[in-house]
Amino acid sequence: MNLSDRKITIVIIFLTVGVIFLLRLFYIQVVDNSWKVQAANASERVITEYPSRGLIYDRKGDIVVSNTAVYDLMVLPRDVSEMDTAAFCRLLGIDRQSFIEKLERAKKYSRYKPSAFEKQIPADDYTAIAENLHRFSGFYGQPRTLRYYPRAAGAHSLGYVSEVTPAILEANPYYKRGDYIGASGVESIYEKPLRGKRGKRYVLVDVHNNERGPFAGGRFDTLAEAGKNLTSSIDLDLQVYGEKLMKNKRGSIVAIEPATGEILCMVTNPGYDPNLLVGRVRGKNYGELSRDTLKPLFNRAVMAKYPPGSTFKLIQGLIGLQEEVIDENTNFSCRGGYYFGGRVRPRCHAHANPVDLGYSIQTSCNAYYCNVFKRVLDKYPTSEEGYTKWREYISAFGLGARLMTDLTGEVSGFVPQPEYYDRYYGRNRWNAHTIISLAIGQGELGVTPIQMANFCATIANRGWYYAPHYIKKIDGAPITDSTYTQKHFTGIDAKHFEKVTEGMYRVIESGTGRGVRFNSEIDICGKTGTAENPHGKDHSIFIAFAPKDNPKIALAVYVENVGFGSTWAAPITSLMIEKYLTDTITRPHIEQRMVNANLF
Repeated sequence: MNLSDRKITIVIIFLTVGVIFLLRLFYIQVVDNSWKVQAANASERVITEYPSRGLIYDRKGDIVVSNTAVYDLMVLPRDVSEMDTAAFCRLLGIDRQSFIEKLERAKKYSRYKPSAFEKQIPADDYTAIAENLHRFSGFYGQPRTLRYYPRAAGAHSLGYVSEVTPAILEANPYYKRGDYIGASGVESIYEKPLRGKRGKRYVLVDVHNNERGPFAGGRFDTLAEAGKNLTSSIDLDLQVYGEKLMKNKRGSIVAIEPATGEILCMVTNPGYDPNLLVGRVRGKNYGELSRDTLKPLFNRAVMAKYPPGSTFKLIQGLIGLQEEVIDENTNFSCRGGYYFGGRVRPRCHAHANPVDLGYSIQTSCNAYYCNVFKRVLDKYPTSEEGYTKWREYISAFGLGARLMTDLTGEVSGFVPQPEYYDRYYGRNRWNAHTIISLAIGQGELGVTPIQMANFCATIANRGWYYAPHYIKKIDGAPITDSTYTQKHFTGIDAKHFEKVTEGMYRVIESGTGRGVRFNSEIDICGKTGTAENPHGKDHSIFIAFAPKDNPKIALAVYVENVGFGSTWAAPITSLMIEKYLTDTITRPHIEQRMVNANLF
């Protein structure tokens, strides 16, 4: 090959290499870059990874609240192209008008941000939809979870979850449109640990609406963090049993473990299945429950105010002992009631005279406690000073104020301030006789069932209590909130409680609560109560704790509009104690009478 030919060959080689480089550069800068731009701007999809909400267990480790999988069908309006609308509507089970309205709503929100087209589709139903989504560009599935209640119990205490409102979105930047939040009960109080933390996943989608893998190798993805599990203090078996006993009755049962303040069960009836307020039917069911004249959404355990009735005599005795206006041997006569000004008010049933402290508790003597109340107020220079001191003791038992439980809706009850009576009678124009009905738990007094259960637990502890609470552990660690770990003392010496608990023991052994005993080896202390009701029959009340020494459970039971405490509230209390302490029922005839009774 001559020199000229070699030059031509070299030129051809350089030209060929140059063309190759130019073609490669064109592909990188034009063809490949346009694909990347398209992927970033048109085919990149952001999928929110919703964390599983924390589970809730009972004190024995049984599941109280779990999760079930659902899907939201999302739509990105800018990506929606011509489609077979009829086929899409058939797939979702909606009509064309609904399709148009939903799509217009999504466009109004944003053409460039995804929003839920159809919410909370059960996993089984979503399977058929997912298989056909490649036919409908702009639509994709967003997995999430919903609450599920395996035993369908404890609705009022647990609360429910609902979609965030515009007000919440404005107030809390953590939440985004379409998020869900605990709206009441434990779900609301413990929202932050339960909710977990959202994640995000960026994926590439082809022209057929199919995912083609992570965008940028997943460099921008963030993992979701599951919510923390809670261990509640309730005994789920006891909760379910209590709801069974209260069927077809108005009222509530609250049981507390005295040594810890942990709520063992909280029953309120009429009630509802918590699964009714989950998923796509929540709105419809909530409306129906709200309109129900039986008020199933009303949590009587923490929101209803009742007179404490004769159960209140226990605290009167304790105050009298502490103030040294009586001792255990102090006697008062009872001639069918408390006499003053030529009247008998209030009246009392017939029993042997004279009456001492133990016998007054055993027989629930009205006259005895009217005398005690008068002596306490008369001990001080003025009735107002005496009443103020008396009220301090009442408040120390957690009555007349919120107990600060970890439940929503709790009310304070009512124990009047002295000014209340000043407004009605005038300053220095009222005395013990004016307000004598307070002595036996009537008059203006209002207490909640949870306050009465806590009152009973305080007596069981001989003078102190922890604030009642529903959750005992978060993610396996015991709660540390001082609200629930700090002891509250009543200011009454422990020795006085022994005298009162002995009277409560006599109530069960030979007094107004004789039918409560079920086991000769388990000593129970209790007190009946019948609260006057101006709107109908009286309320049946019973409080009790057991065993007498080293008590494991303290209860308050209210059954509305059914008469004496010994008739309905006492048997229910007895069955609850037996169920909790022995895990069996030895008196099926009493159980069936309570379960089958329709007291509406």
